[in-house]
Amino acid sequence: MDYIEALRFLRDRAGYDRGFVANPFADGGIGLQRTMRLCAALGDPQQRYHSVHIAGTKGKGSTAALVAAMLRAAGFRVGLYTSPHLHTVRERIQIDSDPITPETFGVLMTELAAVDAALQTARPSLGPATAFELVTVLAFLAFARAEVDVAVIEVGLGGRLDATNVIVPDVAALTRIGYDHMAILGTTLEAIAREKAGIIKAGRPVVSSPQEPEAAAVIRAVARERAAPLWLGGQEWQVEGSWQDFTFRCPGLELSGLRLALRGAHQVENAGVALATLPWLASVGIVVPEGAIRKGLASVFWPGRLEVLHERPLVVVDGAHNRESAQRLAEAVREVFRWNRLWLVLGVLRDKEIERIVQALAPLAHAFFAVEGFAPRAATAERLLEAWKSYASGGEARVFRSVAQALEETLARAESDDLVLVTGSLGMVAAAREALGVAMVNPQERHLLLG
Repeated sequence: MDYIEALRFLRDRAGYDRGFVANPFADGGIGLQRTMRLCAALGDPQQRYHSVHIAGTKGKGSTAALVAAMLRAAGFRVGLYTSPHLHTVRERIQIDSDPITPETFGVLMTELAAVDAALQTARPSLGPATAFELVTVLAFLAFARAEVDVAVIEVGLGGRLDATNVIVPDVAALTRIGYDHMAILGTTLEAIAREKAGIIKAGRPVVSSPQEPEAAAVIRAVARERAAPLWLGGQEWQVEGSWQDFTFRCPGLELSGLRLALRGAHQVENAGVALATLPWLASVGIVVPEGAIRKGLASVFWPGRLEVLHERPLVVVDGAHNRESAQRLAEAVREVFRWNRLWLVLGVLRDKEIERIVQALAPLAHAFFAVEGFAPRAATAERLLEAWKSYASGGEARVFRSVAQALEETLARAESDDLVLVTGSLGMVAAAREALGVAMVNPQERHLLLG
């Protein structure tokens, strides 16, 4: 296969309303068995390097980027696997911060397709691998072939049954756990935390953000059951200060005067989780010196997280897509920026807590531009406007069919000291970056990338 043929092959395996992340519960967990067998048929590439495994409701992508940046600054060859992507599925699989090439993607997918076909013949009851399972195994294989020293692996959905959970990491990390994917993971923090804590492996250390009591209790119980050493934020490790100047402490590591390239107080917590993994990595020979720590934190780039795309007026994009991330976004915008009027450009997937997201952001906004149709699972404009009317104290509200149209309108009307905030989904972020010329996508790929 060439790259476009590989994308067509993936499209035919996509689910979850044509997204690349499938519901791991849909087939009773068989998907994890498929992933294990695909890996085994390829010689278990995920066992050929050190690894860090990261789950959580929010901040896990930023945390993964922070760990990878510090490791790269220390001179290690680093694989980074994250999801979803912004502009190309190749962004999910990076080696030393570069997405794998289209040629490599096509070659590896050809190899995987043959292995998957053989597995279906040998064990038809398992069924074909999903798009997310295939991309996950492709990442493991790409990292092995590139001979990375460490792979930083972000969970796609949940943890316990996620395709990434075939790895046995040197250290696992749990970012802040909240309410998301509740139709799949459960409606209580305890249920969601149990799924996320499914990445904890017997005897392997785990670090965690500070958690709500219900989630913390579950994490402690699972770690105890599996004899896994646990460092919980606020207890075994602490972080204090702002993203421009903060201090971190844990057993064996204490640093002050740290600075983050990622804006907002919430990123300080994510940096704390990332830093707490380092002593455990050092125990297996992956040592990150202080200079590399400081350089990695200060230079990390993670697009779509409080990212400034335009000055005067400010255009800021953020992928906040659930109640907690929207609340943290509202806090971060107040902390970091100053403005006269704020124009809120919002699009949300229909299975998200739309009312809670709007409730968090509406008090900031002078005007509300709802975007529908930006993704296959996008919520209707009617639902977005209904939520706005419930939580806004007046202000203009309009509907647009695309982010590009909404931005054209806001940039024509906004004053130089205004702020345009585009949020609600990483799909919204991607569309804004493309509309403003920050990124470009091959038209064929744009048509094929549905997740």
